[in-house]
Amino acid sequence: MAEPRWTVLVVPHGQGKSKGFEVSRPVVRVFLASGLAALVVAAVFGFTTVSRYIDLTRLRNLDRQNQLLAKELEQTRSALAGLGDTLQRLSELDRRARVLAGLNPNSPEVQQAGIGGPAGEWGERDTLLAAGQQGQEALQMRLDVSTLVRRANLLARSFREASESLQAHNQRLAHTPSISPISLTAGWLTSRFALERIHPIHHDARPHEGIDISAPMGEPIMAPAGGVVTFAGEKAGYGKMIALDHGYGLVTRYAHCSKLIAQVGQRIKRNDVIGLVGNTGISTGPHLHYEVIVNGNHVDPLKHIFPETIVD
Repeated sequence: MAEPRWTVLVVPHGQGKSKGFEVSRPVVRVFLASGLAALVVAAVFGFTTVSRYIDLTRLRNLDRQNQLLAKELEQTRSALAGLGDTLQRLSELDRRARVLAGLNPNSPEVQQAGIGGPAGEWGERDTLLAAGQQGQEALQMRLDVSTLVRRANLLARSFREASESLQAHNQRLAHTPSISPISLTAGWLTSRFALERIHPIHHDARPHEGIDISAPMGEPIMAPAGGVVTFAGEKAGYGKMIALDHGYGLVTRYAHCSKLIAQVGQRIKRNDVIGLVGNTGISTGPHLHYEVIVNGNHVDPLKHIFPETIVD
């Protein structure tokens, strides 16, 4: 069977002769294949060009992001360094606070709070980060932040411990008798603390478990420390008497008062007026009989009257 053939006639619009071309099937196939190949090449070239443009744009954006990330890392590194310096100053303040609170300073090992990287193998994310310089810096800063957080938590606990100790210490000082219950310009010591003395009225040897401070009738009696009134009334031999419980095993008594101002259950602060000097009970004249009892034992009250001027 003969190969089919086609004639292509080209007719001009104006003057001129028409021309005809005879085309066989193989020629048509070659023409169509060439056209298809040209289309494929054009499509591939266009896709490659667009992909390259997109990749270049993405690379430029990534480069810009990396530059910004590098600046952020630098600023974060500077902030971490400043935070480390601040924690170092706080560590020194903590050391002083612990000394004032009567606590042992934290050891250098404890202060470092386990500085160092984590043990064990890294995960895939950390391994990928460590492959680049910025990733390594980011990992190191994460370790630094973790260390600073541990140190900050340690300082918070240490400051809290020191604060509680100082508060307890100040509370105890506020409840420790430390001043004379009678103004030193208004009264004077007439009888000291003694295990045994001749009683001025009974004329026999008896212990004198306090001190006597002579003062004008009605002179204010001041609490030498904070406490709670546990007794305010008449007591044999003592006359009108007030007793204060200061806590910590400390009790004080004030005898021969002419008037009781403080009442049972009342909370008293240092320098509060609790009564007035008198001559009630067994007494030879206006004065205050002052006793200090520590853990059930009478002690010399003069040991609890500190000088008005203290040299630092």
